[in-house]
Amino acid sequence: MTVSPNVRPSELVAKTSAIATEVAARHAVDVDAKSRFPTETITALKAAGLLSAAVPREFGGAGAGMRELGAQCAALAQGCGSSGMVLAMHHIQVACIARHGKNSPYFARYLRENLVEKQQLIASITSENGTFGDTRSSICAVAVDGDAMSLDKDATTVSYGAHADAQLVTCRRAADASASDQVLVLFEAGQYSLTQTTTWDTLGMRGTCSPGAKFSGRGRAEQILPGSFADSSAQTMVPYSHILWSALWSGIAADAIGRAAEFVRGAARRNPGTVPANATHLARANAELQAMRNNWQACANEFDAMTAADDRAAREELGGMAWALKMNQLKMTSSEMAPRLCHEALQIIGILGYKNDSPLSIGRHYRDVLSAALMISNERIAGKSASMLLVLKDI
Repeated sequence: MTVSPNVRPSELVAKTSAIATEVAARHAVDVDAKSRFPTETITALKAAGLLSAAVPREFGGAGAGMRELGAQCAALAQGCGSSGMVLAMHHIQVACIARHGKNSPYFARYLRENLVEKQQLIASITSENGTFGDTRSSICAVAVDGDAMSLDKDATTVSYGAHADAQLVTCRRAADASASDQVLVLFEAGQYSLTQTTTWDTLGMRGTCSPGAKFSGRGRAEQILPGSFADSSAQTMVPYSHILWSALWSGIAADAIGRAAEFVRGAARRNPGTVPANATHLARANAELQAMRNNWQACANEFDAMTAADDRAAREELGGMAWALKMNQLKMTSSEMAPRLCHEALQIIGILGYKNDSPLSIGRHYRDVLSAALMISNERIAGKSASMLLVLKDI
């Protein structure tokens, strides 16, 4: 598929919202029930030129900032949580390439041709058997031989890997490099194979289709992203992950609270002149939802302000302890608030929210957001935050 996107940042949310309502929401129940990839939604996003939202304008993309990308992910997640997660993960990979590889002739060409013109989808392989969930540690290493390179990795999860057009993979820089001396390597379709090793029969986020797999890839040395993964992780992958994930979790929670509001309004219509007893619970839940939105939006605005100049000071701030702590806190609070809001929506609606075949069902929403605290374990994050709080004086 080749498209001419020309999508302006101001159009991103409106176009995505339309797809969320007309496509994603219509197929969400089937995607969840069959644990299948949301093909219809991703096809619609490609046709609308929305997969290149994070590509800078100089390469033909929309050049959207974090605030706009977050709003886009939140809008899509209101229709289908799995679709919102796939879009967020794709944006994270695109941002790593755009922010750290744009001066490379190979990656500049890839941004224009593969991401903007062809609207290709990029998957992520950051997990690995033996690292116990630590994405800043790798066992596998890329092998470079002249202009050629190769990599083999045993991944615990491969995010929608079988449905993607490319894979962005973490690994050690060389066979003699330390576990934390990592790089990102991009592999295009036809350059790699995936041999599935586990299943993806999960409680929620079933449409992300992310089983474990053994990856084997061969390509060119120019496909190694310039710089270190330590920098791209701190300056790009972590903030994009925590902010966009928080945004899409707020989108799922918003749809759950929206169903609760519909239920309360129905009760009010049946008894004109009265305020339903559970309306106060709805008011409290809506206040929490507003706080959740305000939290990720504030972090998104701060990130956009810091990165506007793209200078050394901004990079140092993004790599600093204070920003890392803020990202940790955003992820933890958002991932814990989303299930609470879905639970509150369920309490407001009652049995109609509990039934899977009800138009007010909250089951899929609840199950999807339960994954939030596990995506980079909150316990691991809390441990790192605790260490930082011991030395960070300016809180």
